Amino acid sequence: MFLLTKGRALSAVLLGLALVGTAVLGLMMMDRSALPAWIPRSVIQALPDRLILPDWVPTSWAEAKARFGLASAGTLPPVSTAELKDHVFELVPDEVKQGEATVDVRLVNKRSGTSVPDAVVFARRIDMAPDGMPTMTAPIEPMPSPEPGIYRFKTNLAMEGGWQLSLAAKVQGEVGTVQNRLVLKAVP
Repeated sequence: MFLLTKGRALSAVLLGLALVGTAVLGLMMMDRSALPAWIPRSVIQALPDRLILPDWVPTSWAEAKARFGLASAGTLPPVSTAELKDHVFELVPDEVKQGEATVDVRLVNKRSGTSVPDAVVFARRIDMAPDGMPTMTAPIEPMPSPEPGIYRFKTNLAMEGGWQLSLAAKVQGEVGTVQNRLVLKAVP
């Protein structure tokens, strides 16, 4: 005889909710005309017209290709975990106002000393690790570049103090990944 303890019952309920949520999310992502005929019309009409996703989730195949450097649907970029040692991100400047802030970074080729335009920044995070609070994060989203080689981000730095901006990017024509952790200061 199978007995459910409170912990196992809760785990079973949470697993069931996760499965239902995944199924609903899958339905919401599909084109409504492509949904199976066995799904009741009332369920299809109850789905929202537009799904609001976090900024790190590509909303189309074209965006995914651009973000991850895919040349065409049938080709993948070379797999490399090597770090590009001759490229580095630099803060421009290293102090920003607390609250709504714009953070500019420059990607520089250390050998030539020139700015590198058209890199694909595919990972970004900002947190208060320098002040001992790595779990204190802030939203960060890319903005249009003010000039080639400058990468601009919008964020909301809720507290003054040290913030760490972590970036990872692919540089066109190079194998490997540029990864940097930059420390900036939010001032009142």
